[in-house]
Amino acid sequence: MKHIITLTLSPTIDKSSSIEKMIPDQKLQCEPAKFEPGGGGINVSRALKRLNVNSVTIFPSGGLTGQRLQHLLKEEGLNQHPIETKNLTRESFIVFSRSDNQQYRFNMPAVELLHKEEMEILSTIRNLTPKPKYIVVSGSMPPGVTEDFLAKVARIAKQDDAKLIVDTSGDALFHAVEEGVYLLKPNQTELSKLTGKEINTREDVENAVQEILDKGKCEIVVVSLGADGAYIATKDFSEHVEAPPVERLSTVGAGDSMVAGLVYGLDKGADLRQVIRMGIACGSAATMNPGTELFKKEDAERLFKWMNDRMKD
Repeated sequence: MKHIITLTLSPTIDKSSSIEKMIPDQKLQCEPAKFEPGGGGINVSRALKRLNVNSVTIFPSGGLTGQRLQHLLKEEGLNQHPIETKNLTRESFIVFSRSDNQQYRFNMPAVELLHKEEMEILSTIRNLTPKPKYIVVSGSMPPGVTEDFLAKVARIAKQDDAKLIVDTSGDALFHAVEEGVYLLKPNQTELSKLTGKEINTREDVENAVQEILDKGKCEIVVVSLGADGAYIATKDFSEHVEAPPVERLSTVGAGDSMVAGLVYGLDKGADLRQVIRMGIACGSAATMNPGTELFKKEDAERLFKWMNDRMKD
């Protein structure tokens, strides 16, 4: 049976805590820290797990922090395939200030990936058994990775008849699109950089997406628009879907949750109107929780039903 693979090249351990107030030059008393596995593809796998969908997550893992990351994933019951690296897996942290309801995010630099480690990741994907149904690449590209890395992943996906879903940015995104992907999920900024056009309106988004589709290098484009929902398009279909009204506590993991919702819908054979709504439901549900916590399944299902009911009206 074919399965879902997620790939994270810049994994992290997310450490989060809260304080009463952010004050410079003082020792601030923090609540006990919470540790969670993080990074694009890892979060997609974690989110899929909440939807009762299993996946295998591939990621570089180095040193004691890499071992800690693997332990955290094991605690969540995720299937994992770590690639041992020379450099330590990074840590990032988030501090929530209770007095003013503000969140402070401190992302550490991505860890350099050596060429031989990159080759091992590609070899791992190439030799997967059974062959994957979906390969989901999510998150930033670390230093050391060749510009055409995602193009190489795209070629492997074609050879294996797997559907490649990409949520990243920069030159790697450009090379992936040039090689060809199944689904692309940029935000407005990434879409602007990818097409070289300024994007300020819905019409700008639609025109830029159409330009990508016209090249025949991508079957589905989903543009995340934050609180405004998302826009989905293929050569034969397009729709802008508003996000449901929710109280937003944190946007951490919302994009990855959205990708998980999209993959869930696609894997279940849903039509694209259902797929985009499941993606938005998961992404919106994630914003309802503080810190680095992803969505609750019951919240995503409730929001999905709300959007479906509105579609029928």
